[in-house]
Amino acid sequence: MSDSTPPITDAATDTPAAKGGPSNLRLRVIWGVIGAAALLGSVWFSPWTFGLFFAFVQAVMLWEFYRMMRAGGYAPATWIGVGASLIIFGVTAFSFQWMYPVESPLYIAGQPIHDMITAYRSVERLGFMAAVTMVVALFTSVISLLKELGSWPDQKQPFANVGAALGGLFYVSIPMCLLIVIAYGNHGYDYRRIFALLFLIWASDIGAYAAGKTFGKHKMAPKISPGKTWEGWAGGFVMTLIVGWAIGFMLPDLPLAHRLVAAGVVAVFAPLGDLAESMLKRSVGVKDSGSIMPGHGGLLDRFDAFLLVLPVLALLQLLAG
Repeated sequence: MSDSTPPITDAATDTPAAKGGPSNLRLRVIWGVIGAAALLGSVWFSPWTFGLFFAFVQAVMLWEFYRMMRAGGYAPATWIGVGASLIIFGVTAFSFQWMYPVESPLYIAGQPIHDMITAYRSVERLGFMAAVTMVVALFTSVISLLKELGSWPDQKQPFANVGAALGGLFYVSIPMCLLIVIAYGNHGYDYRRIFALLFLIWASDIGAYAAGKTFGKHKMAPKISPGKTWEGWAGGFVMTLIVGWAIGFMLPDLPLAHRLVAAGVVAVFAPLGDLAESMLKRSVGVKDSGSIMPGHGGLLDRFDAFLLVLPVLALLQLLAG
């Protein structure tokens, strides 16, 4: 999501671009088109491309988080944490793609019990994912602590470093793994579910920007993100509900009530995810999480809304069966 947080450092930001180089707007458009094409194409093409794309995305997001922690004076075990995140993401993808396949109905006394079994399997998969996550987190903490023991007393805050390594997993990687839960549901991979989520988040962002620019007067969180207003949030909420209704043309089997609840979750938690990352950046004194996408900042800047939306949607999906 876009972030209107102004620079924290005193470095000049209005230096003219070198002659002959592309303007910042042109860079934003070019990289925005490339990023959107890669995102939508990977989700649409196959479960494999979806998994590989978001495994890479969450790993870069976590790396950017650790980079910001280092800017704040901490020293998390970056590669240990990134490796752990890839294990968690891979195991989650494995559990939904290959464990307990749901394509073939099961029968008892000649009667199909497909729906009951698939609902049970979803709970079972989530339990398996939670167990693996806790084991990997435990080993991450142990390995990180061993690293701190080896570097003491060069590192003055060893337990804070271990906490930063674990915090990145729980703030970034585990929520991003829940994309797999959304994508597969109870009946296998369906790219339309991820498309719907993307459209809702983009609607929230675009609606908030348009309404905030036009009507914005009352600041939502001026000490964290001065550009955000309550009028902008209201505009984003309305736009998200409209898109929530419209995605019924793409997902006709999804009831209207479910679509509107999902839209409401996005409208509330997407801006909070953006604010949370803005607070993080202000706390460590950086403007952008990274520079992987020129003109757009880092991937954590782009996907910050997902980090609070996905846990809520995954829980609601589990409860709704």
